[in-house]
Amino acid sequence: MTGVGLGVSRERLDDALAGPVAAVVFDDAGTDEIAALLDGLVDTDFARENMDRLLADTRVPEDWRVGEGLAECFLVECRNCIFPWPGGRDERKRGSSLPGADLVGFHHDGLVDRFAFGEVKTSGAASYPPGNAYGRHGLKKQLEDLRDSVQVRDGLVLYLGHRAANASWRDRYRSAAALYLQDSGDVRIFGLLVRDVPPHEDDLRARVDRLGRGCPGRTVIELIAIYLPAGSIPTLAARVVAARGSGGMP
Repeated sequence: MTGVGLGVSRERLDDALAGPVAAVVFDDAGTDEIAALLDGLVDTDFARENMDRLLADTRVPEDWRVGEGLAECFLVECRNCIFPWPGGRDERKRGSSLPGADLVGFHHDGLVDRFAFGEVKTSGAASYPPGNAYGRHGLKKQLEDLRDSVQVRDGLVLYLGHRAANASWRDRYRSAAALYLQDSGDVRIFGLLVRDVPPHEDDLRARVDRLGRGCPGRTVIELIAIYLPAGSIPTLAARVVAARGSGGMP
């Protein structure tokens, strides 16, 4: 059980929003897969217009969704994780919210893959920790459920398994599942706070202490606070949309 706080410069945030975060928020990989699937079916201008409309994502994402994208990109780049099936693909209506962990995928430790589950909260509140760290749907309770409940973890493993059968990452799933079937506590859990206030150890200190108590032997939990420049959170959605529209940050 560990905790760490990390500062992000304005320049680094701009680069991330214009690049990997935008790709995650708008699910570029999924759009490319559908476009390839439909390739060859478009033989008229009318059909082309309809396909362009179908694949276009003109919504303005919520700021918290961009914060979640930032957290995902951090885990991919800095913690050897991969999250192959974005939750947005399971939405029946764009912009809806789904139950379960925010991030479900794999962590690679250099030898094997394990299941990785992540919960993300984005907040510009002045308090340490922010209010969304508490309550029935707060970060603390969600991480406790991932730590303590085999049923919660089983559900996430099955969720990913239903999507793994014919996927390019099938072998990674099988590798992680082999460990999980031997010990259902052999997983990696990440709790992330995305903040735009001055860094403070109180965001994580109490959580690190309490989540470490009674933690299963093979379960590894890491809490990460990502501190953006002051006032960034209310601008995240507008900035990622502007970056996508202009090919770079305004």
